[in-house]
Amino acid sequence: MNDHEPVFKKSKWGTNRYVYNADNPIGLTLIIATSVLTIVMLLLMHNRAGPFAPPAPSPTWSPPPSQDPWPFPSTAP
Repeated sequence: MNDHEPVFKKSKWGTNRYVYNADNPIGLTLIIATSVLTIVMLLLMHNRAGPFAPPAPSPTWSPPPSQDPWPFPSTAP
């Protein structure tokens, strides 16, 4: 392993495309981190968890509890 390897190198598949260089320790770390992050995000999407969870159902509305009975009892005959 050469200590002067660049983190990115030109891809063999394109003219202006760069890829991580696995011969550089930082490039290898970026390859592993990107792979782990991609797998975790795919699992979260598959399980509909984390930021991909469906919104919680909103609670149904109910009137606030009151101390007075409704309707008020009649005091006049």
